[in-house]
Amino acid sequence: MKRISMLPLAMLVLLACKSKKEQPKQAAGNQPVVVDVIIASTSSLSNTLEVNGTVVANEAVELRPEISGRLVQLNLPEGASVKQGTVLAKINDADIAATLEKTKVQLDLAEKTEARLKKLLAVSGINQSDYDVALNQVNSLKADMAVTQALLDKAVVRAPFSGVLGLRMVSPGAYVTSATVLATLQQTDQVKIDFTLPEMYASLIEKGRTVTVQTNENNTLRKARIIATEPQINATTRNLKVRAVLEGKAIHPGAFVKVRLETGGRSSSILVPTNAIIPDAKAKKVVVVRQGKGVFVDIETGLREAGAAEVVKGLAVGDSVVVTGVLFVRPKSPVKVRSVKKLSDFTQ
Repeated sequence: MKRISMLPLAMLVLLACKSKKEQPKQAAGNQPVVVDVIIASTSSLSNTLEVNGTVVANEAVELRPEISGRLVQLNLPEGASVKQGTVLAKINDADIAATLEKTKVQLDLAEKTEARLKKLLAVSGINQSDYDVALNQVNSLKADMAVTQALLDKAVVRAPFSGVLGLRMVSPGAYVTSATVLATLQQTDQVKIDFTLPEMYASLIEKGRTVTVQTNENNTLRKARIIATEPQINATTRNLKVRAVLEGKAIHPGAFVKVRLETGGRSSSILVPTNAIIPDAKAKKVVVVRQGKGVFVDIETGLREAGAAEVVKGLAVGDSVVVTGVLFVRPKSPVKVRSVKKLSDFTQ
């Protein structure tokens, strides 16, 4: 009986000890989160937009024959400069040339016939319809000769412009089609730079404006002049494609370059460290300390610089923006400010 009566007492003691142990944990959960803040203030912002660019040859083409056949002549000195109109390759055109000669013979006979009938028509020796048939035969053969001559011209591959030949892809005697690439031809005495910009900077792009280009050749800085833009912004990337002509010595087409564009500065911009911004599916947010609690505020960002972003909407001068411990703050939960940081602590 004594053992049975002591069991409820032991359970009460255990429950009391357990409740005492849980009390500190509950208290710890109510402790404010320790954070560092910066005070939002206005500052001048000078912004240089840097984007990636690609070097493009002034003119570039893949040399292909227009008709199928066997190569009987190949004049593709690799890496050599060629003039516009230079014969680079020739397809076997013996059958086409024979057809042209045959048509010439038929045309000669048809012209003689037409001349005789024209004299007879003048003295009413034949009907007008008979003469018209002979004249039509002459014109038809002349048209056939023009078609055949066009085929002969297609059998010859000429340089469409002056430039530098690339590597030869075929050998003499090979059978080629219109899909066969014989070589490449590029005009490299002047090159272009293609790059894209976010649509928000489209108003800064104008024909004739100069941008700075950094190449991989000892990181030298060069100038390029904008010559054109795509008339339509890409609907997928929301970027605008721009083309500029590089001034001075040309570099290899296809090379990677960095393009820098001065977008202007602002004298009254609010800047916050980029690590203080919380990306969200609908908007960007920052945590602001108000009356000892963390308040989540929707913001809109503008220009960026190293380690900081401009806030164009959502913050006011004097707001205390949380810069450390952001991930531990819950909406309207108590926070404790440990120190006030400077923007320079995050941008250096």
